[in-house]
Amino acid sequence: MTGPVVVGVDGSPAGTTAAWWAAREGMTRRLPVILVHSWTTQPLNVPVPQEALSKQQYGQSVLRRTEAELLHRYGDLSLTTELVEASASQALLEHSERAALLVLGSRGHGSAASFLLGSISLHVLGLSRCPAVTVRAGDPAIATGWGHPGTERGDVAVGVEPGPGADALLEFAFTTAEAHGCGVHVVRALPYQYAVAAGRHEERDAVERARLAASLAPWREKFPGVPLVDEVTAGPAAQVLLSAATRGRLTVVGRRRHPSHLTWKLGPVAHAVLHHAPCPVAVVPHD
Repeated sequence: MTGPVVVGVDGSPAGTTAAWWAAREGMTRRLPVILVHSWTTQPLNVPVPQEALSKQQYGQSVLRRTEAELLHRYGDLSLTTELVEASASQALLEHSERAALLVLGSRGHGSAASFLLGSISLHVLGLSRCPAVTVRAGDPAIATGWGHPGTERGDVAVGVEPGPGADALLEFAFTTAEAHGCGVHVVRALPYQYAVAAGRHEERDAVERARLAASLAPWREKFPGVPLVDEVTAGPAAQVLLSAATRGRLTVVGRRRHPSHLTWKLGPVAHAVLHHAPCPVAVVPHD
């Protein structure tokens, strides 16, 4: 994985938590981190003639404060800041062409919320050219202050379906797990109606487990040091993946790329995981 880790910050708890996660990820992966603040996306209650200057001053203060906090915790971190005039979404999407990761703050359960005063991060998640990670404000497993590391979590959880898109998700999951010295928990969900229609549960389960094992064989060989748990379970895909994510370090979901930069869509599983997963969620684009 090459390119920087790019994170949007606005001075909110969501942006701060995202910045802490991004800094640790940059150190772990040995990648530079870029803090981005869009001053045009940050309205302030100031007189109109002073508005632009005040917004820029606020943005600079947010960047300086966040930079100081991150460097206090990670003195060797390669860190730069950018105060941009472009909208938050535009700035992040432009970075996604060259970044290894985008990182967005989420306001909490019940909302796949966005960065910078409620601008919709679903737009960024749906169009990013690189993997994009959402981090919940106040996540107890992430450092939230001056040098206080968070509680460690478990494996990287990833849900896969048969098809070419699975490889992009598995590559991201295994690479992340190897960097963090943890394992990968791969789940595949089978519809309940398929289980009933098949009639022979044990035989069906054996066939599906064999198919999943075959698709994972190249990744076992490529990442022999990464512990792997694979699971085939009947049930709604979102529910199965959320169950695996309960004590996960990161949950990985996929999104199809679209040829037009104006067209994007997140599937129902990605929506559900973004809303309800207790850990950071990575949305990985694939063909």
